[in-house]
Amino acid sequence: MIISDSTTIITLLNINKLEILHNLFDVVYLPQRVYNEIVIDEKIELDRSFFIIKEIKDRRLYSILLKALDSGEAEAIILAMEMNLSLIIDERKGRKVAKNLGINIFGFIGLLLLNHKNGYLSESGTIDVFNKAKEQGFRVGQRLESDFLRKIYEN
Repeated sequence: MIISDSTTIITLLNINKLEILHNLFDVVYLPQRVYNEIVIDEKIELDRSFFIIKEIKDRRLYSILLKALDSGEAEAIILAMEMNLSLIIDERKGRKVAKNLGINIFGFIGLLLLNHKNGYLSESGTIDVFNKAKEQGFRVGQRLESDFLRKIYEN
């Protein structure tokens, strides 16, 4: 089980590689606003047996986080705290806030590395998914991309 923000899910859906999540998790929890970002804003259908919608409880913290983050990120961080689960989040500011709150985080690249490490993706398959995501607008810094490629070739 894990919590997710919308970016990685949208990326995986756009490249038809949702198995990257299915390989690692039985359930992905989404706060309501993240679900809305994917289904309403992006007009994408989600498998509700795999993606479970969960409401946050801490509205006070939500109000505080909204000063620095968008609503989906804020809810995802709060839900990860409330459920004591790891969080999939790629945006730099959101990652920093989540880390500062003691939440274990994964990003798109981390999920690819886990899939590769666990034998779900070959070296070339991992790089292919990464390149397809970049073609669809996934942004990554040069240093992070170099680290990712080094880790893939080391295994």
